[in-house]
Amino acid sequence: MSMIKTLEWTDIGVRFIDQTKLPTEEVYVTCKTYEEVADAIKTMIVRGAPAIGVAAAMGIALGMRDSQATSADELSRDFHRICDVLGATRPTAVNLFWAIRRMQDKFADARALPIQQIRNALVTEAQRMHVEDIAANEAMGRHGATLLPAVGSVLTHCNAGALCCAGYGTALGVIRAAIESGKQIHVFADETRPFLQGSRLTAWELMKDNIPTTLISDNMAGAMMRQGKIDAVVVGADRIAANGDVANKIGTYTVAILAKEHGIPFYVAAPISTVDLATPDGGKIPIEQRAATEVTHMAGKRIAPEGVSVENPAFDVTPHHYVAAIITERGLARAPYHESLRRLVEG
Repeated sequence: MSMIKTLEWTDIGVRFIDQTKLPTEEVYVTCKTYEEVADAIKTMIVRGAPAIGVAAAMGIALGMRDSQATSADELSRDFHRICDVLGATRPTAVNLFWAIRRMQDKFADARALPIQQIRNALVTEAQRMHVEDIAANEAMGRHGATLLPAVGSVLTHCNAGALCCAGYGTALGVIRAAIESGKQIHVFADETRPFLQGSRLTAWELMKDNIPTTLISDNMAGAMMRQGKIDAVVVGADRIAANGDVANKIGTYTVAILAKEHGIPFYVAAPISTVDLATPDGGKIPIEQRAATEVTHMAGKRIAPEGVSVENPAFDVTPHHYVAAIITERGLARAPYHESLRRLVEG
């Protein structure tokens, strides 16, 4: 299967596929400053929790590489300012803060080195995170593939594919691995209003890899389940609380309830870096609110009355009792999640 290059480090900056242009245009942009990387995260040129984490690490590395600091104190001030800017981009995806903490740890470890060696260490660490993310997704895929039927259909919501990661994907990584193992999987992709990650990104990815795909609008999922057309649901996550509650793209909670009602297993695929043991339950997860125009407009055209009140939370929280298993690169977690997730994180 093809390996989509969601983001990569280059000598002149961090190169991203512009996900706001897909599926009609395959355009790449190069962010030459950490401020441009932060803007790419905010505007969803790059999106998806693992990809946001790697992007933030590369943004920090880029900012430090180009810092004009001539002393350790100046470099430290630059470093903390850059981390603050990247940390303020999007609040829900915990991978962002995990990546920043990892870069902070690397900076602390290298603090006594000459300035250029500190810069080099941060660039190397960001590149290492990119490689590790792809390897984690591939391992996650192998674990998750065992849960899918030999022949059947899987529903997914939002985009949890190569485009949400450094490569391969989380939920779509599970599907890719299942197909690579010889299973015959057909994917139903929810369109995922209002930003349409399912129709614009997931369908594009799957078709690029010649994986059988049917696009449906979000409100068709229940009907498809009732007709026996869905055998499993696999989604990604932006943050998983210590008790197994899952924050993912808005609409995931609805899909989970429908799956439970129809006796269909609902799986979550996410790297260990998405598990936040410091957050006890889903009620403590911050939910990003996005612009009203994402709901009132489509492709730049107004589709709602001017002046109407709009709610546009980017994510919702699915309680853990709807989740059949959480798939990570270290194996599967099942209820009770406060025990199984801790074992995986700490093991």
